[in-house]
Formats: sequence, structure tokens, C-alpha cells
Amino acid sequence: MRAVIQRVSSANVAVAGDVVGEIGQGVLVFLGVGQEDSEADADWLIERIVKLRIFESEPGGRMDLSLRGIGGEALVISQFTLFGSLKKGNRPSFNRAAHPQQAVPLYEYFVERLSQTLGQRVPTGVFGERMHIEAHNDGPVTLVVDTKERDF
Repeated sequence: MRAVIQRVSSANVAVAGDVVGEIGQGVLVFLGVGQEDSEADADWLIERIVKLRIFESEPGGRMDLSLRGIGGEALVISQFTLFGSLKKGNRPSFNRAAHPQQAVPLYEYFVERLSQTLGQRVPTGVFGERMHIEAHNDGPVTLVVDTKERDF
């Protein structure tokens, strides 16, 4: 699994003009599922996300608080393009991304487990739909995490 994690003061996602998910302070997670991914990858990534110390205890201070530490929220957006490859030209190839039959259950598992871990509902976009995301980046703080490259 590959995730782009952005610290936000708020974010929302709309499908066909209707807001389907929104959060206040927390993280916006763009999540890609690869062909080699499993529930173990989801579990590892969830623990990583909730323990990331990317929030400040005082304005301008050190990033010493986690999502759990601030009682923050998470918004998860499916993003198969995170597995895009440009090795063979200018049009991305997405053949490393999982097919929907594999990706949807893992995506849903990820969201359900993240909700359980945070003790709150985690809003999402709609898998496979065209979405419009508004985010108020805080910092900005943006990290890329890949479960297959854990030392990244």
C-alpha cells in the first residue's frame, strides 16, 4: 500500500457536487492499493499513520503530537494513480495497482480498521468515482509512506 498523508486543518470530498466526507483537524490520506498488498500491509500502515508525530503542541513548536494525541480526524481517498509508472513514456501505466476486485476489499478493510483504531468514523470518498477534494493544508506537512519500502 502506498499513502500520501497531508496534515490538514480541514478537508472534504465531493462526488457529483455532493459532499460525501469531511473532517476538521487531522490527516487527509490518499491511499493506493498495489497487487502485492494484504491486510497485514493495511494494519502496519494504520499504526504508522496514527502514531506519526506531525502535530505541534504549541504553534511553531516541535512536531511532537500524533493524530491520536490531538484527537484528530482522518479522511481517506482511494488513489490508484499512486502506483502509476512513467518508465515507458509520458502516459502513466497503472498495471502495478490492484484490480478493483482486490483493491476494494482492502480499501474497505483499511477504513474499517482505521475507524476502530481512532474510535471514530473515518469518512471517505467513493471508490472509483471522480472526486473533488478540498484541503486546507496545515504547514504544509506531506509525507509519503509505502508498506513495501518501510525505510522511505
